[in-house]
Amino acid sequence: MEQTILNNHNKDEYAPAHTAEHLLNQTMVRMFGCGRSKNMHIERKKSKINYDLSACPTTDQIAEIEREMNELISQDLPVTFEFVTRDNIPQGVLLDKLPDDASDTLRIVRIGDYDICPCIGNHVASTKEIGAFRITSTSYNDGSFRIVFKVDAGAMQTNPV
Repeated sequence: MEQTILNNHNKDEYAPAHTAEHLLNQTMVRMFGCGRSKNMHIERKKSKINYDLSACPTTDQIAEIEREMNELISQDLPVTFEFVTRDNIPQGVLLDKLPDDASDTLRIVRIGDYDICPCIGNHVASTKEIGAFRITSTSYNDGSFRIVFKVDAGAMQTNPV
């Protein structure tokens, strides 16, 4: 069996929070028509992620983001991946965030039919493994909307993929 070679990955993401980041990116794209985040810091204790928005979301919209995230998590969506070459990219996959030195073979991560993107990080096998999603704070400054969030996977064992 031939081994797939990808770029070196120097991060050891907390799989539940990193998978939640994928869901949050797609939720923000769908709710606000913005792009995926260009700036994030994903950790076990708390994570923060920024979006370019022309206006600060309302309190109701922020509550809806959290509600939608927990609804998606409860759906127990499968998290799968496949390896593809650059000339065989699935429809809807954007490559604008790949580093300049990205390998010719890419790892595409899918979360059910909800999200698809290239990623070499750690993920849970199913959204239910993320646990509860909670927005702990938000801020808005000069077109940048920041969400600080936590996930509570509890004592659940996760199997990174």
